[in-house]
This record gives sequence, structure tokens and C-alpha cells, in this order.
Amino acid sequence: MKKFITTIRNIFSIDDLRVRIVNTILLLLIFRLGSFVVLPGIDPIVLQKANIGQSGIFGFIDTFLGGAFSKASIFALGIMPYISASIVVQLLSVASPFFQKMQKEGESGRNKLNQITRYLTIVITLAQSVGYLTTTIPSEALLVDAFYFNISSMIILTAGTIFCMWLGERITERGIGNGISMLIMIGIISRFPAAIIQEGSSRFVNNQVFLLILEAIALFFVVMGVVMLTQATRKISVQYAKQVIGNKVYGGQRQYIPLKVNAAGVMPIIFAQSLMFLPAMLASIWAESSDIASFIGATFANPYSWQYNLLFATLIVVFTYFYTAISVNPTQIADDMKRNGGFIPGVKPGVQTAEHIDTILSKITFPGALFLAVIAILPSIANLFGITSDFAQFYGGTSLLIMVGVILDTLQQINSYLLMKRYEGLMKSGKVKGKTQNDIAIA
Repeated sequence: MKKFITTIRNIFSIDDLRVRIVNTILLLLIFRLGSFVVLPGIDPIVLQKANIGQSGIFGFIDTFLGGAFSKASIFALGIMPYISASIVVQLLSVASPFFQKMQKEGESGRNKLNQITRYLTIVITLAQSVGYLTTTIPSEALLVDAFYFNISSMIILTAGTIFCMWLGERITERGIGNGISMLIMIGIISRFPAAIIQEGSSRFVNNQVFLLILEAIALFFVVMGVVMLTQATRKISVQYAKQVIGNKVYGGQRQYIPLKVNAAGVMPIIFAQSLMFLPAMLASIWAESSDIASFIGATFANPYSWQYNLLFATLIVVFTYFYTAISVNPTQIADDMKRNGGFIPGVKPGVQTAEHIDTILSKITFPGALFLAVIAILPSIANLFGITSDFAQFYGGTSLLIMVGVILDTLQQINSYLLMKRYEGLMKSGKVKGKTQNDIAIA
């Protein structure tokens, strides 16, 4: 306990780190306050009785948005349109030579891509706002004319998403952690107390207190297991890369190539989940006029159906490889090694080195992708044992993976500040004593 208090004191003794933490808290507080501001022209009492977004796929959306979806707040669409726009732009960066050229232009190219992502976010938000207003807002909850309400709400929802995007960018720039991931995480955490209360009430009413205790114990072990596995993949990845790839020589010093089992982090989960919202939302628009759309809507509106989970797991594996391919470029690594006189023992520099790195990267990425996919479908397994849907989401799945990933990444950033100031870190791997400069850089 004394060590923990000392570490907290060290954190707040670093001026830059203290300011960043305060900025993060204030920006997250603004985001949470905006989640309670209801769209103008809606009767919140009637809306609450309608129970929109309380179950199925809309319930999942509501979890990520911290209740903003069901409250029909100005942040009802949250940051999800921006994530969808980012997916489209990153796909184009792989498939389109025009976007590839911009990506290679350095800082100016990245600024252009960011600007395109913002414009695309506006278009996607406007499209999603139409679906949200027509399929989820009951007419009896409106206090004004429907036409003017829809027009004004589309503008307000779009402005709300743009503001959420701005908050995320400010957290990344002036706070701690990845801003977009932090906004999603705080929305998930805000739903946890209500989920516990709902599960506890259900068990007490049915005199199943013992089952509630077992669920709490199981949740503890699941959370600890996910934390340990997430940390293990980061350590095993570096060791595995050392063993398989060997060393490269640069400046007379032998260094390791830092490939990872899970180089994508939690981004594949976020990307896959953002796409899983689309089938149910699009199918609901044509459900009355098409039997196929009605079937698709009913199937993918249930996040516990086997079709939903199969597609979800498949998308996670695909996005893990996709995001890894974007993050780690074997050709660029091979070119940098050749330019600096480095090499992999037994492999010719150039094309063969790039192919060798790509082969190893594909092999070590698979267990990381499989780990993410298995953990993502655990809530469906928990739901089969009678656990309520809101509480089951914390038995793995997107909610737990995002929370664990974001928290670990944030702690790692805090550790970096402590290490720079020669303080002992929060995490075991952050200790300065006994580590060389190269060890710290690799780990």
C-alpha cells in the first residue's frame, strides 16, 4: 500500500503528467455530461417508457455510448461514425494508389487523410442519424412537428459526433491514452453499476444469492485471465520474435526486430463491432417491405445468435490481420535494414528479408487474432447460463477487451513518464533497476 501511495505521489509530482491527467478527466466529464442532454423536441418521460435501445443490438450500442443512445441525447451516435469513416479511409489506403501516395507524404499526407476522414464522418453521421430517428424515436414522444424535428435533430446529432471526435483528439493530444478508445471505455464503465444492480435484483427476487456469488467469482477470474493473457501476448510476442527472426546488425550493435503477436491492440474489436451495428440498422429500414431484410434484421439484432457471433469473430480475425498489415510494413523494415547495413542471419537482404518477416508476422498474428475472437464471444456463452444480457457483456467480449486494453495502454503511457523521470513505474515491467536502455525500448 505504501508503494502504491508513493507511486501516486510521484505521478502528480511530474507537472506535464499531472496536467495531462487533469485534462483527460475534464474532457471525459464533458463527454459524460453531454450524454444526458436530450434532443430538443422530445418528451423524456414518454421516451423512457418506450425503452428504446434496451435490448438486442441497440442495447450493445447503448453500452458503448454510456446510455446516450437510449436517452436520445445529442451524443446518441457518439464516436461510432468516426470509427466507420476511419475504417473506410484505412481500407482505401491499402487498395487505392491515390490514398497510398498521400500516406507516404509524411505529416502533410496524414493531415490530408485526417481531413478526408472528418468529411466522411459528417456524411456517415447524417446517414446514420436518419436511420436512428426513423427507427428508434416513437412519434408519441415528439413535442414538435416531425419534419422540423428530424431536420434539426440530424444537424444536432452530426454536430454531437463531430464534438465527440474533437474531444477524442484533444485527449490524445493533451491527455493520457488514445482519446477515441477512452471515450468508448468510459461509456462502457458507466454502464457497469447498473448491470450489477440489475443482475443482483434478479437473483435476490428468485432467491438465487448463491448463484450471484458464483457469478461474481467467475467474473473476477475472467477479468484477471484476460488481463494476464493480454500482458502475456505482449511479452511472448517480443520473445518469440527474438527466437524466430534473430538479430539485425546496426552500427556494430545487435538489436531485435520488435514484432508482436497482437500488434493491433483493441482496434480490431472496435472496428468489427462498429460494422456489426450496420446489418440490423439497415435491415430495419426495409424490414416491412422485404422478408430477407426482416430475417437479417431479426438475426443480427440478437447479439447472442450464432450467426452474429460467427460473423463477429470472423471480422475480428480479418481486422487483426488488416490492422497489423497497416501498422507493420515488412518491405519498409527490410529496406531500412538494408539501408543501414543490417541483416537477418541466413536470409538475403531485400525482397527475401521482407518475405521472411511477412511470413513470421502472419504466423505470430494468428494466435493473437484467435485470442481476441474467443474472448469476444464469451458473453454469448455466459448468457446461455442465464446471466442477464447487460451483466453478461462484462464476461469478456468487446466491453472487457476494450477496458483492459485501454487501461493497460494508459498505464503504459504513465509508466513511460515515470521512467523518463527515473521513478519506479506502476507496472512490474516498468522498473528501471536492472534494465538497459535497449530493454526498455523493446519491451
